Amino acid sequence: MSSHISLENSTFANQPYDQEIIDIVDYVQNYEIKSPVAYETAWNCFMDTLGCGLEALEYEACTKLLGPVVEGLNLENGVKVPGTSYVLDPVQGAFNIGAMIRWLDFNDTWLAAEWGHPSDNLGAILATADWLSRTTDKKFTIKDVLTAMIKAHEIQGCIALENSFNKVGLDHVLLVKVASTAVVSQMMDLTREQTLAAVSLAWVDGQSLRTYRHFPNAGSRKSWAAGDATSRAVRLALIAKTGEMGYPSALTAKTWGFYDVSFKGNAFKFQRSYGTYVMENILFKISFPAEFHSQTAVEAAMTLHSAMLAAGKTQANIKKVTIRTHEACIRIIDKKGPLNNPADRDHCIQYMVAVPLIFGRLTARDYEDNIAADPRIDALREKIICVEDSAFTADYHDPEKRSIANALTIEFNDGSIVGEEVVEYPIGHARRRTAGIPLLIEKYKVNLARIFDERQQEKILSLSMDYEKLIATPVDEFMDLLAL
Repeated sequence: MSSHISLENSTFANQPYDQEIIDIVDYVQNYEIKSPVAYETAWNCFMDTLGCGLEALEYEACTKLLGPVVEGLNLENGVKVPGTSYVLDPVQGAFNIGAMIRWLDFNDTWLAAEWGHPSDNLGAILATADWLSRTTDKKFTIKDVLTAMIKAHEIQGCIALENSFNKVGLDHVLLVKVASTAVVSQMMDLTREQTLAAVSLAWVDGQSLRTYRHFPNAGSRKSWAAGDATSRAVRLALIAKTGEMGYPSALTAKTWGFYDVSFKGNAFKFQRSYGTYVMENILFKISFPAEFHSQTAVEAAMTLHSAMLAAGKTQANIKKVTIRTHEACIRIIDKKGPLNNPADRDHCIQYMVAVPLIFGRLTARDYEDNIAADPRIDALREKIICVEDSAFTADYHDPEKRSIANALTIEFNDGSIVGEEVVEYPIGHARRRTAGIPLLIEKYKVNLARIFDERQQEKILSLSMDYEKLIATPVDEFMDLLAL
């Protein structure tokens, strides 16, 4: 039997933490955010992320997972889950909010060596801020939430820039867990030593396999994996707050550390130190609820659909569709064969191009079984091929460009050709931000209307659009507005 070990009596209490862990903790606890662009982008991201969660409430596959762990166990002063009447503990509250946000694959995206959706961290951030504001003397404002969002985005995104977890079979929600653990530890007023312990626990923790995003196992866990990661982050921070010991060489320990066990013995590489770069350059999904590597392809398909109509042609006249694309697109979403569920379909570029070429649209409903049963979709999918363009791949990785280019060409049975239609940057890219933000706000309005009556919509929207008033609003008051 082992005796209790704490931070104070640990045999390695004086062992230095891995520098990668120290850098995360020092950034969270000490870095002062001064970038107006980062805060403005975080404001837009906050609205969009909440809206995505509200839209997910229209899908029973999502709502069946929401609520307390055991039915009927609501708390008097717990976390209020937007668009619902649930009041939950902070761990389960983070799961609920995180699952809603990610369900439809419509929130923000970060593309690098590792892909991900940094606004997933809002599940942990909102749950922690709401719970603490209701139960302690520490009162959070929406400005505090935006600050935490910027830092969580930065941690997740900077690690992702040069380090591919998908290449070793791990899912990007690992980074959500690490980033969320760091920022909620700071929100809970953990000491530096406790925060170091919490972040080390996140690296030691079991990490999700990426298999639920790929054939033959693509499935709906990819839609609640971020909720799982954010809830685990809150739990680990609470464990560390008790004084539970950390593991200083969680990454670098020979044989048993993360690098040797899960990263093929390689240490992380870093392109830049933590600041505000990620939030400033985040990608918004505005036009289409589609895996981000396909966004420009879908936009091109919408343009070509109009050209087909003008030429008097339909999908029945198509002989071949060629998608000139980048390597990451081919690796993630170039998919042939049967598609078994909506989670499978929204990670297939052939499906996401076929639907707009046939119907002139792509909505979340278009991934459901009743639409997918249309035989024209699979027939057209078989005619769509992807070809890598090395220049597109290079521009995808270029930190000054960060393009997500796709180019579509349609060849018809009569030998005529439409295209090539090239789209390098999606509407949610930083280079198209001016055009994108008004559309982002319209998306938010539509999502508010899904849940709330006109009077409540107006109250929420009026506050959301007044930046100075919003950032001064207590989190619990804002969450009250969103509750049913």
